[in-house]
Amino acid sequence: MAVQFAPPSGHRLAHARDGRIFVHTVSSCIAPADRGCLTCQDRFANRFGIFAAGFHPAIPLQGAKLLASIADQDASLHDRTVGEYARLVRKRVLLLVVLLAAMLFALGLDISTGPSSLPLRDVFRGLFAPATLDLPSVTIIREVRLPMALMALLVGGALSLAGAEMQTILDNPLASPFTLGVSSAASFGAALGIVLGVGLPGLAVDWIVPVNAFLCAFGSVLLLEALARGRSAGTQGVILFGIALVFTFNAAVALLQFIASQEALSQLVFWTMGALGRATWESVAVLGVVFALCLPFSLRSANAMTAMRLGEDRARSFGIDVRRLRFFSLLRISALAGTSVAFVGTIGFVGLVGPHIARLLLGEDHRFLLPASILTGGLIMALASVASKLIVPGVLLPVGIVTSLIGVPIFLALILRRPDRV
Repeated sequence: MAVQFAPPSGHRLAHARDGRIFVHTVSSCIAPADRGCLTCQDRFANRFGIFAAGFHPAIPLQGAKLLASIADQDASLHDRTVGEYARLVRKRVLLLVVLLAAMLFALGLDISTGPSSLPLRDVFRGLFAPATLDLPSVTIIREVRLPMALMALLVGGALSLAGAEMQTILDNPLASPFTLGVSSAASFGAALGIVLGVGLPGLAVDWIVPVNAFLCAFGSVLLLEALARGRSAGTQGVILFGIALVFTFNAAVALLQFIASQEALSQLVFWTMGALGRATWESVAVLGVVFALCLPFSLRSANAMTAMRLGEDRARSFGIDVRRLRFFSLLRISALAGTSVAFVGTIGFVGLVGPHIARLLLGEDHRFLLPASILTGGLIMALASVASKLIVPGVLLPVGIVTSLIGVPIFLALILRRPDRV
């Protein structure tokens, strides 16, 4: 008879001809001192967690040699697995460092680009040694370009993080704040505040627009979540419902544009195109606070998000409260997308493309996917900001137009290159 060793993973490690023995072990290693104690089947099974059928008492030595070989192979496999995982973690950390370096370089490039170009050396001096640079250059760097550049990083990171979470909790690779109408809903909320002055009673005037954008964004994601959990709703149904939300809110914004005053109309055009030109230190601070509040909770739920990629039933079997996870994730998505749109307007495709690039680079482990999505989103927005200054010399194009122009071909390239991962 063949002797078979089968670990819990189900992979076969060894065969031997040594009587009528079948072995299945759940232990990772058997101590050398215990390998000779194989003459009693019950002791053999109970001591080591090994189940044996038809153990032959006349050949304890051969059985001991077999189990010793099995244990050595099991330990070797364990060491190789641990080593491969450690190498994978180091590779992912290195990729995160590379993405961070690329994003910081894009930040410096964004600050140096404009009607009056500045060398990167002067940008560095203006940021860290302003006394060594002339006053006009320091003013341009610190008061004009730095808020816009930081806003680009924050908006890109926030939208990409929101897109990564939305794709996971809705189990839909095409989900993002832009494609499923969340950004359009936030724009509608902002338009209500700008044109009609509608807002929560007792709310400060400066907070009407961002709070309206957040509430409308949260309402739209609740509608998407309710449809996604419906028994008859598939991936196509959620996408079609999101497209319907986009058209509905865009039509409502167009109606408000028609009745708006000249001043309000100019602001609405700003929302619909998406622009960084009105970024201020105050708006950067508000979005930075919202992002800083959401980020720890997103990273804390990374393991649960990874389990959600296996399906809701599997996640529940791990003890994860799926309803609670989805609710708080939707709350973060609303805060990130709504606040971003409230300050810069509608930005397309960053929340869709950023997570997919991160997923192609680092896989589905959300401990690495979420930080990578933030970095890729910030990198895309910084490069889009640079492109918005260079496409038409002397003219600052709305960054939302640029992200749509560069986002569509990038996403198509991702689909054509790895259709199984998108």
